[in-house]
Amino acid sequence: MAKKLYIKTYGCQMNVYDSVRMTDALAPMGYEPVETPEGADMIILNTCHIREKASEKVFSELGKLRKLKESREQQGGEMLIGVAGCVAQAEGEEIVRRAPSVDLVFGPQTYHRLPEMVSRALGDENRGGVIDTDFPVESKFDFLPEESGSQGPTAFLSVQEGCDKFCTFCVVPYTRGAEFSRPVEDIIREARTLAASGTREITLLGQNVNAYHGETSNGKTWGLGRLLLELAEIDGLERLRYTTSHPRDMEDELIQAHKAEKVMPYLHLPVQAGSDRILEMMNRKHTADDYRRVIDKLREARPDLALSGDFIVGFPGESDRDFADTIRLVTDVNYAQAYSFKYSPRPGTPAAGIADQIPEEVKSQRLAMLQELLNAQQVAFNQSCVGKTFNILFDRKGKHEGQLIGRSPFMQSVFAEAPDRLLGNSIDVRIDRALANSLAGTVVTTGIESPAAASA
Repeated sequence: MAKKLYIKTYGCQMNVYDSVRMTDALAPMGYEPVETPEGADMIILNTCHIREKASEKVFSELGKLRKLKESREQQGGEMLIGVAGCVAQAEGEEIVRRAPSVDLVFGPQTYHRLPEMVSRALGDENRGGVIDTDFPVESKFDFLPEESGSQGPTAFLSVQEGCDKFCTFCVVPYTRGAEFSRPVEDIIREARTLAASGTREITLLGQNVNAYHGETSNGKTWGLGRLLLELAEIDGLERLRYTTSHPRDMEDELIQAHKAEKVMPYLHLPVQAGSDRILEMMNRKHTADDYRRVIDKLREARPDLALSGDFIVGFPGESDRDFADTIRLVTDVNYAQAYSFKYSPRPGTPAAGIADQIPEEVKSQRLAMLQELLNAQQVAFNQSCVGKTFNILFDRKGKHEGQLIGRSPFMQSVFAEAPDRLLGNSIDVRIDRALANSLAGTVVTTGIESPAAASA
């Protein structure tokens, strides 16, 4: 009889991809994924350490799962609880100490060893918990089973992991390790498998994805731009995206790759701040004008490019003038989407030790000002789409009967009335309405004309 596996995924798209591959790794042991933790034989929390109080949220969730496990055991059953991802990497021993109900703790570079860990955890001699948070010499990708090809019309594909940038606010180099690029042929093979299973859009993933420099079988090295152009030749693939990028790694070859039709006209390119003084304190190793010049090159190559970014307000030592420089940069660039956060110290990072921490009320005021500007830019971009016709890849059903949802080339969610048979297909949709975070439209191809725009 199949065993039930429930994985709760926090944080970035890389964690979403990792959860899929954990499912693949456990399938030979008879584990099948389920949508709820109740009745599961194994529960894994795939954690993220980027957000504030991430570890405390994990411990809170573990408290709830402990009750599920105790109830299962009282009924004569057994349940394994695992903690994976970046919180596990950073706080493995502490997790086992504070949450004795946890059976497995493993970092993001070790989930190819998950079957072995499960076997050990099921042994009576390992009831104190199995911990595997070492950075292995081998690449996990060399030992994982073949991609299952079951992600659907849109899929993530990990091409790069780790980061060597060491921004002073960030834990990623400590939890994900040094930069590593997968071999070119491995990525192409996985992409072909996905395309053959019905995937039409692939998002290439990496903590610093545009630092990708993968080797080919003949010893050559390809950057991300060359890889994108090769993937664009795969039959069945219609769309390519990549995330997350660093401004220092936007090579000219990659910028020129944005001219390719299958590379979507949307790019998430974090800058974090608009003040050169703060950027230096963050160890970003670029200036605000360096970032502006990269944007200019990208827009010259792809005039319709929509941009997204990340911003941190209230970094230690940030003055009113520094914050004004960030507002100026946002005004200059004009973002279609953006993510902005108040700075919060991460234990073990250099910025956490800076004495000049900004008062919470000042951070809140600055964040409100920045988000007001960013939200206005997003609304204006969405409004500019009304009346235009976009090719939409429908990838899921909407909440209303007869409604499908897809992504525009610019990453907005688009709602439209359409039959289920259009799921997984790219369809022309006329945009009729712009909402705060999405668009609503009418199908105008395949001989189907919806009577009205779908309600979102």
